[in-house]
Amino acid sequence: MLRSLSTAASGMHAQQARIDNIANNLANVNTTGFKKSRMEFQDLLYENLAPTGAQRSDGTSPPTRVEVGHGVRIVSSVRMGTEGLIEVTDNELDLLIQGDGFFQIRLPDGNIGYTRDGSFKLDRDRNIVTSSGYYLEPQITIPEDAVNIGFSTDGRVEVILSSDTGTAQEIGQIQIARFNNPAGMSQAGDNLLLETPNSGTVLLGIPGELGYGAIQQGALERSNVDVARELVDMITAQRAYELNSRTIQTADDMLQTINQIRR
Repeated sequence: MLRSLSTAASGMHAQQARIDNIANNLANVNTTGFKKSRMEFQDLLYENLAPTGAQRSDGTSPPTRVEVGHGVRIVSSVRMGTEGLIEVTDNELDLLIQGDGFFQIRLPDGNIGYTRDGSFKLDRDRNIVTSSGYYLEPQITIPEDAVNIGFSTDGRVEVILSSDTGTAQEIGQIQIARFNNPAGMSQAGDNLLLETPNSGTVLLGIPGELGYGAIQQGALERSNVDVARELVDMITAQRAYELNSRTIQTADDMLQTINQIRR
């Protein structure tokens, strides 16, 4: 009976974590470039009450084992890499990666973060930065007399200066980062992901090359959260939580019945 209490408690803990994950997905439904995640679970160790091969008194042995499990545990949180819907903004500093890859972002500690959020801005020194003020890597500075900024599909950054006769000048090149296992990257907040041993070493390339997404100017990638799917998963998790709670209540009632037995 005590086994059932701890087993059901592990189920309630798992479903609570699932609800927390769903809540985070729904909270970021309008976050640019956000990728939803999914909780994955595994069953715990099993107790063998009658191992295969155990002989009975008559010399026969059962063909199967009698095993009782001890519940469930959280094994991973998998980030889903499917692309979100495209939002056309016509803002010249909004960039979309069509395909695989991430923008590189220089963090204050010198490390590189990676993001699908292409809603860039200009800081006071006219450097291209994220909404949090982190530099796009490689760093690109827009001249003060630039009257037009253009980003080609292969990542070339071109400007037209007020002193020119309409001729575009190339001032930088955006590189796209890829990973063999992007699901293994860690989330750092601020729409940023970090490289980990699980993700593998970063692979850099020119946008539009084989395996690397192309750049589209004037558009952003919305989050890939499917609200209807998340609400259905929330109902499923709630029902599973209630069933595990009911199991604990039933086990408690059975223990109470045992305690009330009189000789």
